[in-house]
Amino acid sequence: MSVNASILGCAGLTLGREERAFFRDVRPWGFILFKRNVETPEQVRGLVDELRACVDRPDAPVLIDQEGGRVQRLGPPHWPTYPPGRAYGQLSANDPLLRREIARLGARLLAHDLAALGINVDCVPVLDVPDPSGHEVIGDRAYGTTPDEVALLGRAAAEGLIAGGVLPVIKHIPGHGRAMADSHHDLPVVDASYEDLDARDFAPFRVLSDMPMAMTAHVVYTAIDRKRPATTSKKAMRDVIRGAIGFDGLVMSDDLSMKALKGDFTARAKASLAAGCDVVLHCNGDMAEMKAVVAGTKSLKGRAAERARAALGRLARSPEPFDADEARARFAAAFEGRGAA
Repeated sequence: MSVNASILGCAGLTLGREERAFFRDVRPWGFILFKRNVETPEQVRGLVDELRACVDRPDAPVLIDQEGGRVQRLGPPHWPTYPPGRAYGQLSANDPLLRREIARLGARLLAHDLAALGINVDCVPVLDVPDPSGHEVIGDRAYGTTPDEVALLGRAAAEGLIAGGVLPVIKHIPGHGRAMADSHHDLPVVDASYEDLDARDFAPFRVLSDMPMAMTAHVVYTAIDRKRPATTSKKAMRDVIRGAIGFDGLVMSDDLSMKALKGDFTARAKASLAAGCDVVLHCNGDMAEMKAVVAGTKSLKGRAAERARAALGRLARSPEPFDADEARARFAAAFEGRGAA
C-alpha cells in the first residue's frame, strides 16, 4: 500500500475516532509527539502503538523533539531532565575527548528513554552554529560557538542515539545560527555571503552528511535564493543541501505551521515537496490544517521512497549493550556542581 509523504501530529493523549479514520485513509510516513501527547510511560506506549496500528506498519517512524534544556517533551516525574547542548561544550574545556564522551552518553540515555516508549526518531542533533548577534531561538541549544565544536559533539550525539536504536535528525539544514528572527513567528532573512555561509553554517552539516535524516530551516539566505526560504527553495536544496553539503539522506521540512512560511497549508506542502523535500512535517494536530497539508502532498515514491527506506534501515536490530543505572551515575557525575544535569 502507498505511504503519504508526510509526518503528522495528533491532538491529545489518545486518538479520537476522526483521527484514527484520517490516519488510516492517509497513511502518513510517520508521526510526531509533543507535550500535549505525553502523560505517563504506559499512556505514551499506548499512543505510539495506536498510531502505528493506524498505518499497519510496526516500524513507522514516531518522532519527538527531545534535545534537553528548553526543548524537552518528556520530563519529570516520569523522565529525567537533560542539559541543553551547550552544557556539553562547556565541560572540561581542556578535554575535548571528555566532552565527546559525555555528549554521546547523554544521547545514549535519551535513546534508552525513547526506545522504551517505542519512539524511534529524535530530532537531534542541532547543528546550527549560533552567531553572537543572532536570535536566541538557537542559543544554548547549540553545542558550541564554532563549526568544529558543533560538528564534534553533534556527531557524538548522533552516534549515541543510533547505538540506542533511535534515528537522529540533523537540524536545521543548511543552518539557522545567523537568523535574526525566530522562524516560529517570523521569516528570518540572512544576508551573509555564500563564502561565509559555506565556511561556518554549512560545515557541521557537511561533517554529518552521512546521517539518515535532516530537517530544513525556514530561513531565506539571500546569497542562495533571495525570495524563498530553504524549505521551499529548489536552489537551496539542489545547490546547497544536496550539492555543497552533500546530504543524500531523507530531508523533511520543518513544521509547516510555523509563521515563517506564507500561503495556505496546501500551498506550503506543495512548495516544500516541489523544492525537493522528501516529506513534509505538520506538528500541531489540528485536523483542518492536516487535511489541507495532505491535499498538497503525494505518495512517497522514487528517490524519496528509497531515502525513507534507507533511513529506517539504519535502525539497529538490537541496541548496543548498556547499563542504564551506571550510565546515569556517570552522566550525573560529569555535571556535578554545574547545575546542568
